[in-house]
Amino acid sequence: MAGFLETLRERVLLCDGATGSLLFELTGRLSEPNHVYESFNVERPELVLRIHRAYLEAGARCLKTNTFGANRTQLHGFGLGDRVTEFNRAAVELARRAIREFERQRGATGPFFVLGSVGPTSGDASVAYREQLEALVAAEVDALLLETFPTLEQLESVVDVARGVPGAPPIIAELTIQNAAAPADFVERMVARGVAVVGVNCCAPWDAQAFVEQARRAESVREGRVYLVAMPNAGGFQRIGNRFLSAVNAEYMGRLARTFRDLGLHLIGGCCEVHPQHIREMHNYLESRRDSSVVVVGAAPAAAPVGPEQKRGNGPFSRKLFDGQFVVSVEVLPPRGTSPKAIRAKVDLVRRLAESGHVDAVDITDGSRGIPLMPPGEFIHLIRRELGWTRDAIELIPHFTARDLNTMGIQSRLIGYHAHRIHNVLFITGDPPKMAPTYPRSTAVFDLDSIGMIRLTHSCLNAGLDFGGQPLGKAGEHPPTHFTIGTGFEPEALDGERERQRLEQKWEAGADYVMTQPAFRFEPLGCLERYRDRMRILVGVMILSNLDHARRMAQVPGVVIPETILNRLAAYEDPSDQGKVARDIAVEQALWVKREGWAGLYVMAPAGGAAIFDVLAAVAECRAR
Repeated sequence: MAGFLETLRERVLLCDGATGSLLFELTGRLSEPNHVYESFNVERPELVLRIHRAYLEAGARCLKTNTFGANRTQLHGFGLGDRVTEFNRAAVELARRAIREFERQRGATGPFFVLGSVGPTSGDASVAYREQLEALVAAEVDALLLETFPTLEQLESVVDVARGVPGAPPIIAELTIQNAAAPADFVERMVARGVAVVGVNCCAPWDAQAFVEQARRAESVREGRVYLVAMPNAGGFQRIGNRFLSAVNAEYMGRLARTFRDLGLHLIGGCCEVHPQHIREMHNYLESRRDSSVVVVGAAPAAAPVGPEQKRGNGPFSRKLFDGQFVVSVEVLPPRGTSPKAIRAKVDLVRRLAESGHVDAVDITDGSRGIPLMPPGEFIHLIRRELGWTRDAIELIPHFTARDLNTMGIQSRLIGYHAHRIHNVLFITGDPPKMAPTYPRSTAVFDLDSIGMIRLTHSCLNAGLDFGGQPLGKAGEHPPTHFTIGTGFEPEALDGERERQRLEQKWEAGADYVMTQPAFRFEPLGCLERYRDRMRILVGVMILSNLDHARRMAQVPGVVIPETILNRLAAYEDPSDQGKVARDIAVEQALWVKREGWAGLYVMAPAGGAAIFDVLAAVAECRAR
């Protein structure tokens, strides 16, 4: 089995969250003389096992031992100073036992790792910590986790003691309050002491992100000589709108984990109030960034994939796209429930868009933000039935995520799409399932990512082969599909270079067009200039509803709303007036897209409304000049 550092080198590892706050939740009591959390390793092991199992079920690969305060100084205050070794060894065995049972009961395969948790205390480090560190090392933890240390000097002294223990495993060193001006210096000082993983914990999520964004610039990080870790709390005081909030929901932590991964972190977890529901969402979001590589085996000799001539007949969007004309697509969310009124409103919006003459396609989301909606294929069937379309007035483009289906299911759905005249597909990796307290647990699949789905659709289905390389049907009866293939791009992605590299991979895999996420400022689109002569790029424009909507969107990773836009909206108190300003902003952005000669416009309006038609009319007038 690969060791901790070897695994960390190859993949991102997800650690568990809080133990203390969960024990408090389960018992209703803080640690006190006759109720010491660390003693539960011996006296109430079922509680500790319950917590470990919950985190493993949520997707954690690393378990922290219940030994945060299991050092001589801390335990002495409760009259338990002579039980240091007993509590630490028992804690490691409980974590190992939880992993063994999880692997046996769930058929899970590792690797899983046990991190020996060591928290801060007062006094001489050698006196306070040596006994605990020796016990954890003797119990064969996979790494020593020195966490929640308030000062760099105290952390350095404990690192020195840990390195002096014979057979000590790799060290993970975390500060809780870092000097924001010198995260890189902190990293280098830890590296000089032989620490393998460096970072922060027990701080607000946004403070952890700010630390990571600076620490990743350290020379040792860039050279791969040390790994970064972040384990923030599930909140911290933050002003959102006119309220101060101190906690964040599970989805926020999931998106944050994906952001950390994109920033180059190798170890991610949680601290205070980060519980299994948060870790589950973090696991799901990390899975959505898992790289997929698919090798087609046993492939029969194949003809070249179909080209633009065959795809032009897929609809007005495809025809204009391959003819080099400006194209417009409007995003529509399918219904969430069964309300006939809500369904009619959605269908009526599509009808009005088609009748406007300003739209070439409607693209239909696939569980946007991980919320269960009507599948886009079913919604397309419903639209055609309700509007009596035997020939589509505009092209209907389903988004297709990798979240819900394994590789076999993806091929089956695409074959079904093709048979039902759905010949243009936008492939995106997709958001993991959104977890809610009232909703049953749902897991994500992610056999493939968007690159893998594009490659297999272009090189296999559009060449008359299945995903295994075999002919689609009997000999002489396997015409290829002729999908027009779309993909997405995030101009404001935190790791812009990685996003650009993935765009190149998508294009090489066979994408025909690119739809960008909303860009509320034009500078980030500059990275696409080099591709405009060979890629057909539709620039995303989102129509905001009001100031509150803008502020909510600004919290979404990958979306940046400049202060100039927020200030323009804030100049008006009435939300309806703010909506008019938001419409004007969207018109300005859409006209810029047209004037600058981009291949097309991708309009998003989550709230719907008349503003969509105002933006489309303005663009149409510009095109007519």
